[in-house]
Amino acid sequence: MTVPVHGLPSVVRPGLEVALVPPALRGNRWHTITSVSSDNRAGSLVSLSGVSALGDAEGLVGSYLLARAEDLPADLPLHDRERLIGRVARDEETGRAGVIEEVMTGPANDVWVIRDAGSEVLVPVINEVVSAVPESGEIPIRIPRGLEWQGGVARS
Repeated sequence: MTVPVHGLPSVVRPGLEVALVPPALRGNRWHTITSVSSDNRAGSLVSLSGVSALGDAEGLVGSYLLARAEDLPADLPLHDRERLIGRVARDEETGRAGVIEEVMTGPANDVWVIRDAGSEVLVPVINEVVSAVPESGEIPIRIPRGLEWQGGVARS
């Protein structure tokens, strides 16, 4: 059973090469995920190449699976809570800015809770609103018309 860490979404998929950490003293440290099944509740059950016996699988309990950065989804920075919380997001149209205080995971997309002095807005993390997250500095967003800052005025 695999469970994502740090609030990130699961990125396991068949064909993904992963390294086991801590590595085994002997044997192959790299494996390919051969199958993935999930009930969307607690994590994903994965099968790894070279792991066919129950004893081999039991020896992996508590291990981490690491993938190469280039094999991760391009939109992963949009979901990285540790990288987002505390960053400033600024609406490109109005110039209004606030700090990302929370990242809520929803069934269709994440939602950022952005707060400024005494008010907040809930922003859906979709391409039309957030197209990219730069490594540093402010994150440009486009707050959709009709959303309003709590205690603020709705955009028309």
